Amino acid sequence: MNYDFAPLFRTAIGFDRLARLVDTLPQEAAGYPPYNIEKTGEDAYRVTLAVAGFSADDIELTVKDNALLVSGKTADDEKGEFLHRGIAARAFSRRFVLADHMVVEGAEMVNGLLHVAIRREVPDSAKPRRIAISTAGTRAVPELPQAA
Repeated sequence: MNYDFAPLFRTAIGFDRLARLVDTLPQEAAGYPPYNIEKTGEDAYRVTLAVAGFSADDIELTVKDNALLVSGKTADDEKGEFLHRGIAARAFSRRFVLADHMVVEGAEMVNGLLHVAIRREVPDSAKPRRIAISTAGTRAVPELPQAA
């Protein structure tokens, strides 16, 4: 699926990364493992994945290029003959795209659920600031150097 971002680029500055972001969105059809994304505060989020059958040692979390990658692989320790195997323990990889200034704070495993805490930490340099407007007699904009 291709999107035309030309109308956006006519009035927006610096959003060229948006097209790349849409191209990298996961094209996952399978829903394994199931997960929730919840907002736990004004700038706090939690991703919860149902990872029954996995231990903390079987799961790897990686943050790279504004993306959180959660992958899991269990050791093949099948010691018995299964008459029915309804608990999926297959390898998985789940990718979550993170917005700018999102920081993964930590993760914990509780009762077969992996909870990943994420917080938005906007640096002071990226926060809104007021720009002074000069009037006659004052100069708010520095003079550009003259060409010699």
